Amino acid sequence: MARTLIVLGVILVVAGLLWPLLGRLGLGHLPGDIVVRREGFVFYFPLTTMVLVSAVVSLLFWLFGR
Repeated sequence: MARTLIVLGVILVVAGLLWPLLGRLGLGHLPGDIVVRREGFVFYFPLTTMVLVSAVVSLLFWLFGR
């Protein structure tokens, strides 16, 4: 359990440090992300981004778990 929490913490720190770079690469504004704009209201649901991040994190856990 401790190893999993440490790995998760390291992943979150690295993601936080790389977030400005990932924003410039277009992560978070991919085709399939849902954006609804109305007067005085914006709803953003990053569906494709979440699926991509989930796949990458699952792959990393699978690789470190071996």
